[in-house]
Amino acid sequence: MSTTVETVSAAARTAPAAVIVAIDGPSGTGKSSTSKAVAAQLGLSYLDTGAQYRAITWWMLNNGIDVHNVAEVATAADKPVIVSGTDPAAPTITVDGEDAAGPIRTQEVTSRVSAVSAVPEVRARITELQRSIAADAEVGIVVEGRDIGTTVLPDADLKIFLTASPEARAARRSGELKGSDLATTKEALIKRDTADSSRKTSPLAKAGDAVEVDTTELTLQQVIECVVTLVEEKRAAK
Repeated sequence: MSTTVETVSAAARTAPAAVIVAIDGPSGTGKSSTSKAVAAQLGLSYLDTGAQYRAITWWMLNNGIDVHNVAEVATAADKPVIVSGTDPAAPTITVDGEDAAGPIRTQEVTSRVSAVSAVPEVRARITELQRSIAADAEVGIVVEGRDIGTTVLPDADLKIFLTASPEARAARRSGELKGSDLATTKEALIKRDTADSSRKTSPLAKAGDAVEVDTTELTLQQVIECVVTLVEEKRAAK
């Protein structure tokens, strides 16, 4: 019995501390790729909060809600059931039990998600969901989005803000969206930045205590290594 207790105690001492990591930044900075890789490498859960806003936007479009009518969107905000899987190797998202991982990535959703996510009732609903998921992550979690360090999880153990030049971000996004025009992609990114940064409720912003990482001249692997180091340092300090 004593040997078992000693073994458990030793395991508890050597187990890495659970950490909540908030990674924010605009589109095209490598947030998703970096967050998933860091979570997988360090054995943490992972949450793509942008997918949740896309999911609720997709539901609104499918259910005949005028996404530019704030009152309509606000009234419908509590209706869809959104469930996010937090395995970084295979993150999932369902809406009312239906797999939405593919449909939420369409251009139609992309062009309307800023309008829907700006509605205070939508942000309140999704923020509550995000906080609940983070609180339930026993091993710790990497949460990526645009207002995680400032609004959703202001007490996160580590806050990181990824940036990159508009040109670099447009080039990356064009690579993901094969066949898209670079200039058009850049224009769309800047338009999205303006919408997200200027909304009244939980705008895109860098938290005062966030570590800024400019990814313009870095490879994805270099960004991942940088963030992993920051997380490991935070774990060691806990």
